Amino acid sequence: MEIYDITQTLREGIAVWPGDEVYSLRWNMRLHDGDSCNVSSLRMSTHTGTHLDAPFHFDDSGADIATVDLSSCLGPARVVEMDVATCIRAEDLSALDWSGVERVLFRTSAGDLPEGTWHGGFVHLTEEAAELLGSKGLRLVGIDTPSVDRADSRELPVHKALLRCGITILEGARLAGVAPGDYELICLPLKIAGGDGSPVRAILRRQQRS
Repeated sequence: MEIYDITQTLREGIAVWPGDEVYSLRWNMRLHDGDSCNVSSLRMSTHTGTHLDAPFHFDDSGADIATVDLSSCLGPARVVEMDVATCIRAEDLSALDWSGVERVLFRTSAGDLPEGTWHGGFVHLTEEAAELLGSKGLRLVGIDTPSVDRADSRELPVHKALLRCGITILEGARLAGVAPGDYELICLPLKIAGGDGSPVRAILRRQQRS
């Protein structure tokens, strides 16, 4: 069985949304200081690196990350390469075969960019594309960029359209080196009460052909 780790590594210097909490790790106990063990603490945004958005991220009455439907976070998924410069439009998606697709991960040019630098001109979805995906009955939409909406969006129409359709959103996946095709996705969030999102350890698995 082939396993692809599509998670960004949480580390000092990982790129975060401008103005968001910078990731940091602090040591509370260290063996080399004479303590009984190594113990660290983390400080970061819940949207650092590869992460899931909860409905509560955009709706005060929406489900928090502790109560999202985990069944959307694991199961069959299709990786689709999108060779577009700025945005994924409905017309880019309408020609694709969506039969049997429950989860989709969009691989864009972002996969080749370093994780430690913020790139504001990333590929995003249009609202019409989000509505089309909603009509397909998908359970999860993922992308290898920081957001499904454009970087300067204030209304965040793509997020809201996907969440209205009950679609879980995975952002910041690392899909470089992952060929387009069908896999099994696993991307479980931390169970954070009242959380608006959570980093995940996301993997893709594919059975090797005999």
